[in-house]
Amino acid sequence: MRAEPDGPEDRLRRFATIWSRAVFPATSTSSTRIEFEEQLLPLARRLSEVLRARTFDAPEARAVGGALVDAHCTDPEALSRTLDCVDAYLVLYCGDDGDPEDLRARSARLQHAMAAGFAGALRARTLAEQEAIAQAALKAQGVVAEALHASEARFRAVFEGAAIGIGIADLDGNVLQVNEALMRMFGVADPMLGGRRATEWTHPEDAPQTWRLYDELVRGEREHYHVEKAFYRPDGTVLWTNLTVSLLRDADGVPQYQLALMEDTTERRLLNLRLRYEATHDALTGLPNRSFFFERLEKALGAGPEQRFGLCYLDLDGFKAVNDSLGHAAGDRLLVEVADRLQACATAPGEMVARLGGDEFVALTTGRDTRREVDELAGRIMNALLAPVSVEGRELTVRGSIGIVEGAAGERSPAEVLRSADITMYRAKSAGGNRFELADPEADARVITRHGLTTGLPAALDRGEFFIEYQPLVHLGDGTVSGAEALVRWLHPQHGVLGPDRFIPLAEHTGLIVPLGRWVLEQSVRQARLWRERYGESTAAGPMRINVNLSPCQLTHPGLVQDTVDILERTGVAPDALCLEVTESALIGADDDLLKPLRRLAEMGVDIALDDFGTGYSNLANLRRLPVSVLKLDRSFTQSMQQYPADPVDLKIVEGIVALAHSLDLTVTVEGVETGAQAEQLRVLGCDTAQGWYYARPGPPDRLHELALVDATG
Repeated sequence: MRAEPDGPEDRLRRFATIWSRAVFPATSTSSTRIEFEEQLLPLARRLSEVLRARTFDAPEARAVGGALVDAHCTDPEALSRTLDCVDAYLVLYCGDDGDPEDLRARSARLQHAMAAGFAGALRARTLAEQEAIAQAALKAQGVVAEALHASEARFRAVFEGAAIGIGIADLDGNVLQVNEALMRMFGVADPMLGGRRATEWTHPEDAPQTWRLYDELVRGEREHYHVEKAFYRPDGTVLWTNLTVSLLRDADGVPQYQLALMEDTTERRLLNLRLRYEATHDALTGLPNRSFFFERLEKALGAGPEQRFGLCYLDLDGFKAVNDSLGHAAGDRLLVEVADRLQACATAPGEMVARLGGDEFVALTTGRDTRREVDELAGRIMNALLAPVSVEGRELTVRGSIGIVEGAAGERSPAEVLRSADITMYRAKSAGGNRFELADPEADARVITRHGLTTGLPAALDRGEFFIEYQPLVHLGDGTVSGAEALVRWLHPQHGVLGPDRFIPLAEHTGLIVPLGRWVLEQSVRQARLWRERYGESTAAGPMRINVNLSPCQLTHPGLVQDTVDILERTGVAPDALCLEVTESALIGADDDLLKPLRRLAEMGVDIALDDFGTGYSNLANLRRLPVSVLKLDRSFTQSMQQYPADPVDLKIVEGIVALAHSLDLTVTVEGVETGAQAEQLRVLGCDTAQGWYYARPGPPDRLHELALVDATG
């Protein structure tokens, strides 16, 4: 077993030692290897701090890359060896006990930042040297002009000793002489460069203004110009240069020659291209990444009004299961195979595929008829995913959901297009997956509204935007008000009053249902206390009671019992004033652990009502084991009773349920009573209480006061 260094400082020094040994042969320094290691040690410490920082410090990582140039590590090989060393050993020796996946990701970002810092510092250093050379060259212009008339020897010393390429040509472009540095750059031994003229050195990537500036200079209309220019060497390779061309005049000011100064920037350009590629392409799949895709999408959306675009947003179905069961390495191999297949689907002009991250990919097509093309592209993608992918000897079935957005350029921003595609993709996934869906503006609007409501829920509770309406519970025997059901509402600043069906599912999804439910419970119990203070401890039908709904999330929350007890004690209300309603579907198949809090509340005297009874297909025998005292019969059983005569089948069903409930000492409450005939029929069938628009719509608590007052006065 290999012995590891003991402490963090030992590990840090070990990393610095490995780094110095890897880079020292590629440096231009007079220091010894040990001295060079001491120079790298503080840089290693800075890298370690960036790796383990709470937030990633990209400027610090770039600064370390720049510091390499200050340490004379200017050879691109030194950067390559540094990045290899950081990739292989930084997490190992400086990662401590952090999450390996997160540290590897941070290490990759750190390497990109170091490379950018190195390139920036190297460029700054080169520009400084170039400026010094240019100044010397400009100064040498006078020397050259004077040498042409006085001292050829003095000019020759400057010409031959320069480290950059220098060439002299006449105003017709005929090369008269070049120095050794320029011949080395072109890889030739001919001082005349084969008798070629300057105008022959064209290249496809010449900037549009290059030859315009040249013509102005030889006509004497400008003194010099500076451009980046490529040249073909005799062997066919490309030489990239920073080119400065100056006009030389005689003693009378008449143009005589042109002087070219060339700095070889080929290696630096290749490094910049490599860094650009790494910054715009996904490291795993080689596909364009999110930033590159946004550039292309923005360009496509900024095209003329006659242009259109089509976008396919793909998310793999069940990819998380692959990572969880086979590991991230297998998941990565699956993503690489999917990327290769997608790349093969988008080969036509105007098409591209990119990876946005994780298992999300996008395909873009542009042109004049993208309505047809984007459908065909989506079809090719779905067909490409049909064949299983072999990973670690397993044949994995690949499925994907695609959201398609198509439209005219200039109508939407890139962010809006991606949002619509993302929403549409999730619509395809919700419909079962392995399919594609077309974007629907109305569906998008509903999702956006839903998202806005979701994000606004916490602040709405803090701002007091929720209020409660109460719907009376009426005793069918004598028509007296025995209590009310509390129904929460949201007074939204933009959408007005929203019913619970609009926001309760969102509150359950986000977990806000627990504090919201606690607030509703406390406000409702306080209202029950006010009613009892006003009407006494009982009415003709018994104690005035408040019914409060419990969501499945509240039912499983560990603080349910204690919260209820605290609220009852704090408000001074007896438990028999409270009835908690739980939907039948929430209790289907419930085990003893789930029923335990309800049993404790029931033992305290709190009534438990089984809401929406008859919709959950529960076994009626289960009623005996549930701690409920009230059945709330779903309105679907009694709707036919709104007209006379009622459906005899429904009458038999309700009669049987009422008989069963009463045999179990349960009272029966009916929801959705809307006509007098319906109320009378339910009374005859033996139902105990009812609620519905026939008696009153949900309203403020004073409305219940009025109804109760009518009952009290007859």
